[in-house]
Amino acid sequence: MKKIAIIATHPIQYYAPVFKLLSKKIQVKVFYTSGDQVMNKYDHGFKQNITWDIPLTDGYDHEFLENVATDKGTHHFKGIINPNAIAQIKTFKPDAVLVYGWANKSHLKIMRHFKGKIPVYFRGDSTLLDQQPGFKNIIRSIFLRWVYKHVDTAFYVGSANKAYFKKYGLKEKQLVFAPHAIDNARFAISRKAEADQLRKELNIHEEDILILFAGKLEPKKNPELLLAAFKQINAPHIHLLFVGNGVLEKQLKLKVENDQLGNVHFMSFQNQTQMPVVYQACDLFCLPSKGPGETWGLAVNEAMAAGKVALVSDKVGCAIDLVTKDTGAIFKSGDLTDLSQKLIALTKDKVILKNNGQNAFKAIQNWSFEQQVSAISKYVNR
Repeated sequence: MKKIAIIATHPIQYYAPVFKLLSKKIQVKVFYTSGDQVMNKYDHGFKQNITWDIPLTDGYDHEFLENVATDKGTHHFKGIINPNAIAQIKTFKPDAVLVYGWANKSHLKIMRHFKGKIPVYFRGDSTLLDQQPGFKNIIRSIFLRWVYKHVDTAFYVGSANKAYFKKYGLKEKQLVFAPHAIDNARFAISRKAEADQLRKELNIHEEDILILFAGKLEPKKNPELLLAAFKQINAPHIHLLFVGNGVLEKQLKLKVENDQLGNVHFMSFQNQTQMPVVYQACDLFCLPSKGPGETWGLAVNEAMAAGKVALVSDKVGCAIDLVTKDTGAIFKSGDLTDLSQKLIALTKDKVILKNNGQNAFKAIQNWSFEQQVSAISKYVNR
């Protein structure tokens, strides 16, 4: 069985189950570089300490490396510095390393050290969707081509990510598709009684339609545009629910209060065990991001796994792969008219909305942890 050292910043719900499944096919050890303090981590977007309520370190071998950075965190390049990382990885004697993301000092150092000694595999979900022409982009392009010279194989998450890797020097033979995924089963298991209760608490009737935004209330995700588009619908049987916190929270609530929008609702951050209930309570999920940096949008996977239609902007990385006329719609980022028209069209008939939600559920089955793990393990063990 091959031995793979996995380099990741901290345990998260989108990767920990993958590591657990991988460990059944490959001898895995995960080296977490942010340090053990991240288990109760302050999230700059949600503006609060976040401790996930599902197990993230069970079922696979792992180690938290000492992080000596002065300002610790993943929000800047010098936020992760592990002086003993290479020595500790060498002690494991891996056949290859798999690095999740390069944008911190420690991960880039690890990639550079092991390149040419053992295979360096890479996982990231960046896209070209936010690119702007100009001198800065030329410099960045030169730098990224240098970065990816230290990668032997990249496990790309989807079409937009593959185009990004190819632009910055990786060849077709260096690219292996391993679909971006969430725990589909956890979001599909019926929580109907709880979802119905949530709708009742919000005074949303069974025949009403609920549009959901779930995520950080921040400029990147553009919840203000969704609120503006919702106001144009002006239908009493259609509701909008914002779930999350962030810098725009007060501003959004003030607009709702001033405009006396009784069918707009707010809930604070909901942890992982509660999110399936939230998705199952809604009829339509909307991710109106304008970027930069909405590289995929795994909330779309979650909504589809719960059997819900997705309406996303064209700046959302997953749009090209997951969203079709049968599973939702894509609108032009920042275009209020386009978003409003598509909201109106999608909320016209609840029966069609439900049927397309089932289409979404079927489509997302092709994007699972099991398929991601199969792709990685088959390549490693080839």
